[in-house]
Amino acid sequence: MILMQLGIFKDYWGDFSDNAWSVHVHYWTGTAWYVFLIIQPYFITRGRIDRHRTNGIIGMFLAGGVCLTALSMLNRDIVNAQTASELPDRFGPFQPWFFYGVTVVEVVMMTAFGYAVIKSIIHRRETENHAWWLISTVFLIIMPALGRGIQNVYVGIYSKDWPNIDIMIPIFISQVLTLGVLLLVAWKYGKLKHPGTYLALAVNLFIFLLEPIGKLEMVQLIVKGVFQG
Repeated sequence: MILMQLGIFKDYWGDFSDNAWSVHVHYWTGTAWYVFLIIQPYFITRGRIDRHRTNGIIGMFLAGGVCLTALSMLNRDIVNAQTASELPDRFGPFQPWFFYGVTVVEVVMMTAFGYAVIKSIIHRRETENHAWWLISTVFLIIMPALGRGIQNVYVGIYSKDWPNIDIMIPIFISQVLTLGVLLLVAWKYGKLKHPGTYLALAVNLFIFLLEPIGKLEMVQLIVKGVFQG
């Protein structure tokens, strides 16, 4: 949660009043989800089972909010891609392919997030299994916030070279960091071979393909057809 908040801090709080309503809703539902994942183990390990179960029902509603609000904002990426096409200097190194790639990546992330939450419901009577499916969601949705934070630092360091910088480098750094923490936590709790770990690994490795996927004309056409408002 600390990594997520540090990552998104400047992008969200830096222009708080300019953010669209959908951005505010997504930020607070995402933050609430992390808080939810912190307090639920507290209740269950202290025998407050009824409170845990009640919160769990509320949490499923919250998870839907995280997923749907993220998907509802994808049109913004398409608008940015079109703007970058019409005004190449507007976003500097953020060319149209970047926004198309981000759209595909976010669809994959949120689909995986929804799947992990559903699996946690199916296995709700298997404590370890149930818990790890939920914990895996942390690593499925952290990239946008963490990636933006590292991106801001990277751009600041190489601002003198703007716009001639490789904007994928901070994405790669964020993914290496995410994968490292995922494997460390999975190893610590004996979950390296858990399906939730495999899912989180697959999604985060997929993000390394953001650039080549975003540059595919077929992908761009599909993304515009589906998400363009």
